[in-house]
Amino acid sequence: MSLIKSISGIRGTIGGKVNDNLTPLDVVKFASAFGTWLQNNKNKKDLTLVIGRDARISGQMVSSLVASTLQGLGINVVDLGLSTTPTVEIMVPELKADGGIILTASHNPKQWNALKLLNDKGEFISGENGADVLALAENEDFDYAEVDDLGKYETRDDAFDIHIKQILDLPTVDVEAIKAKKFKVVLDAVNSTGGISIPPLLEKLGVEVVKLYCEPNGQFPHNPEPLKEHLGDICELVIKENADMGIVVDPDVDRLALVDEKGEMFGEEYTLVAVADYLLKDKKGVAISNLSSSRALRDVAKNLDSEYFASAVGEVNVVTLMKEKNAVIGGEGNGGIIYPELHYGRDSLVGVALFLTHLAKENKTVSELRATYPSYFMGKKKIELTPDIDVDALLIKVQEEYKNEEISTVDGVKIDFPENWVHLRKSNTEPIIRIYTEAFSQEEADKLGDDMIAKIRSLI
Repeated sequence: MSLIKSISGIRGTIGGKVNDNLTPLDVVKFASAFGTWLQNNKNKKDLTLVIGRDARISGQMVSSLVASTLQGLGINVVDLGLSTTPTVEIMVPELKADGGIILTASHNPKQWNALKLLNDKGEFISGENGADVLALAENEDFDYAEVDDLGKYETRDDAFDIHIKQILDLPTVDVEAIKAKKFKVVLDAVNSTGGISIPPLLEKLGVEVVKLYCEPNGQFPHNPEPLKEHLGDICELVIKENADMGIVVDPDVDRLALVDEKGEMFGEEYTLVAVADYLLKDKKGVAISNLSSSRALRDVAKNLDSEYFASAVGEVNVVTLMKEKNAVIGGEGNGGIIYPELHYGRDSLVGVALFLTHLAKENKTVSELRATYPSYFMGKKKIELTPDIDVDALLIKVQEEYKNEEISTVDGVKIDFPENWVHLRKSNTEPIIRIYTEAFSQEEADKLGDDMIAKIRSLI
């Protein structure tokens, strides 16, 4: 079992020993640290935080602990209950709150849960701020409120309505074009909150929804990470229902995967590619993804007289670069769409609306649309090293070996060859180098990884 503390929050498995797992005491300690940090850094006395959770089994317990702890610090709590990560992010500025906490372990299995921390813009806190929160949690230097100063608690049940209205009001979402197509889709929401947030959006878009695993009971019917090997059921149902496409989201609804009308995966990397294709046709500009995302986004941007830049891996890093470059669209190759016109956070709901608009206007099937994009294949490997090896020095040697190629050292070492690329990232917790590759075939991508492992071994 595990407890992982990071700058973006804390996640772990439920049960077990304090400090080894996500126990009630760990939840209270970390919520206390974040609340205390906010109190220390805000020039106001009366603070309000928004909280919301996905549908995993431990969610109610963890949410109650967090809400009560914040009240104990004298902080007011607005509880959205069952929600999505992007909905909580939108509601923080909507309610003029001072921050937020999302209770979700994203795509991790049901035994996991987590606290993800938001600033007053509804965006993930910075690495520097996260380090400060971790230090407070370590020191346990908390000062709780006396009885007359306890925080207030209220619930809201209109958050999805607000989120959906903001999406439908976007000029780039063509509601009438989508309605005219009379699309039929199958939705797999892995028995979490996508099952209660995405159907109302689709219904307002005039889309017929066939629900698969949409009961928000936290009993995940398959591995909740939206990868091809986990999605056999929806691929079969799309064909059986003669649907136009399938939509798959993870438990907190910030990752979006699509299935074409033939029951084939659209490709998680290509969710962002398709949405960027639509938006950049109308508004030339900048597209952003991270260094481990597909080159297809760069190709599409270039073809549309737009620019592409890559950030270090991690949503906070993508958002930072998007703001710096004033990007039209950005995200991550894992199906995460970040559309600044709505908010700076991965959002499957806006991704669905933008993709359906694109599909309607192109007048193509999903498979025909996919065929318009360059096809790349990705590989993932790793090399395990002994603890005595200086991994940083080893990566510098690799960099030197390929100094005549296009190299980025923003996050590890990425080597861009003319036809493919390799990205090397060291683990922060183990003596491991993770190796990501992309090429025009799976065989080539895998061989690229194997060749890089051989090269690294030769440099040790």
